[in-house]
Amino acid sequence: MNAVTTTENNALAPRGMGFDLSPQTFEQAMKFSHMLAESDLVPKDFRGKPGNCLIAMQWGSELGLKPLQALSNIAVVNGRAALWGDAVIALVRSSPLCEYVQESDDGHTATCRAKRRGEPEQVVTFSMDDAKQAGLAGKQGPWSQYPKRMRQMRARAFALRDVFPDVLRGMPVAEEVQDMPPERHMGMADEVTPAAQRVTAPPAEWAADRWANGLVKWVDGIVNGGKSIEDVLAWLRSKATVSEAQEKQLREEVAKHSQAAAPSVNPDELAKSMQEATDLDTLYELASRMDAIEDLNQRQRVGAIFDARVAELEGQP
Repeated sequence: MNAVTTTENNALAPRGMGFDLSPQTFEQAMKFSHMLAESDLVPKDFRGKPGNCLIAMQWGSELGLKPLQALSNIAVVNGRAALWGDAVIALVRSSPLCEYVQESDDGHTATCRAKRRGEPEQVVTFSMDDAKQAGLAGKQGPWSQYPKRMRQMRARAFALRDVFPDVLRGMPVAEEVQDMPPERHMGMADEVTPAAQRVTAPPAEWAADRWANGLVKWVDGIVNGGKSIEDVLAWLRSKATVSEAQEKQLREEVAKHSQAAAPSVNPDELAKSMQEATDLDTLYELASRMDAIEDLNQRQRVGAIFDARVAELEGQP
């Protein structure tokens, strides 16, 4: 049975309850989250934040905590979800994987002994020397008020997270996360700038002599080589700045050479071919050549013949 809905298998399950508030559907979970967020009985991190409530309940379901237990035992520390240390040891001890967890403190060093079934005992210590090295000893707050308790939480966190990571699902311990700064700096990092942003100043304009020497080649690549003007311009701009005058010149040269390269069309021959066409496919193929007729009147005359032939062929059975 699911650990979320089975009280007997739950590490922190209340005894003697006659009903279960665990939502069974996403809609129920959302409604329950809004109800909890409006309550004064939930921790302040969850008040007015139904999204946080929903995520905490989901974390709880994966850990084996019921919804209200999850909200009480999951803390948001430095923007990160973490489990309070008492909930951590409760979850571990309730797991069949745990043989025992024993804790002690001699006034200077806290010791946590944890044994997982089928594996050797693991012993973890955390002393005041460790606390000094970490910059925690005498730190304002719990470390100056309850040093024994904080040593215990540190030894517990290290031991149980190492020995029972599957039980805790990778959740950190709140008392440990509280001692970490909101942002952990790991030294200076090299800033990687995208290639497109590395140029601090626009490249120099194409020199007049280089432009003149390459113009014929670039125009030929567009007219006869199947390249588009935009692709050629993009390549040119990657090498140097193309001025408005240079771009205009390139476009004019391409237009001029494209007209010269276009095959000449005899209007009379094209009109005759249209008259002899016996199917629409042939007729439309011939029509694609009308734009090459330079004389506007002749182009209109051939266009009229084309329209008439289309009507005739479409009217045939």
